[in-house]
Amino acid sequence: MNGVRQRFWIETVLGTASGLLCLLTLVQHDWIENAFGIDPDAGSGSLEWAIVFGALAVTIVFAALARQEWKRRQTVVA
Repeated sequence: MNGVRQRFWIETVLGTASGLLCLLTLVQHDWIENAFGIDPDAGSGSLEWAIVFGALAVTIVFAALARQEWKRRQTVVA
């Protein structure tokens, strides 16, 4: 599709999913407690912040990989 490899689409989907997880955790910080009925960090919020920073890091990595793949397509086509 448009000369990009399947790798680009996988990286884009995974980057988007991790970005959405980051936003979900920022907006609804107690979703873990609501979804699973447990409070793994005893209300301190440390798990939520770890998820935010971890998901943000994963989003940045997948965005960079997808961008690299997109630029690869442009050099191959040109």
